[in-house]
Amino acid sequence: MSDEPRVDERHPAAVVTEMVARVLALAETWTAWDGKPRSVDDRIYTPHKAIRRVADHLVDHLAQIEAQRAGVPPIPDAWHASASTTPADLAMFTAEDLDEARSRLTRLAQVFDVRLRALTEAELDRRPGGAWSARQIAFHLEESLYYANAVGDLSG
Repeated sequence: MSDEPRVDERHPAAVVTEMVARVLALAETWTAWDGKPRSVDDRIYTPHKAIRRVADHLVDHLAQIEAQRAGVPPIPDAWHASASTTPADLAMFTAEDLDEARSRLTRLAQVFDVRLRALTEAELDRRPGGAWSARQIAFHLEESLYYANAVGDLSG
């Protein structure tokens, strides 16, 4: 089985912006978080960690797309990813944190939207050196919703 992202008829820019919208919709409920990390699979998640992971994932793959476009090798990924939970991840998630998350993630989504909509269909599907295409990267980014779902909807 291939680890390549599955794609469908949606525009890749819409995939990223819709994922960010869904993450932020869940984040709107996180000011009610009780301070107890959620254990999912073999990792723990908190509101701050979920936002950090989504933002890091967006930054990482935006850098990859831009490096591919420039014809230079991307800087290797050195994130600790979700294996690491920092003291900042354990802080309470306040209304101010939600505002910061909205600012950060909506701006990153806009950059993806602008970049991906500027590419032709051929450019979206170009796979330099066999790497994932920009389209595949966008659909892979949809998996970032996992981090927000790990925390879940805390409205009820």
